[in-house]
Amino acid sequence: MHDTYLGLAAFAQTGGLILFVVAFLLVVAYAFWPSKERKKEFDDAANIPLKED
Repeated sequence: MHDTYLGLAAFAQTGGLILFVVAFLLVVAYAFWPSKERKKEFDDAANIPLKED
C-alpha cells in the first residue's frame, strides 16, 4: 500500500509538472506568435494605462 501511494504521488507530481510546463509554453507561443490582429489587440491593451478617461 505504501509503495503504491509513493508511486502514484511521484507520477502525479511529474505529470503535473509536465502539464504546467506545456501550458506555459503554449501561452508564451500564443503571445509571441506573429499575427496582425493579435498584435493590434496587444498594442491596444498595452496602451490602456496611457489613455486618459
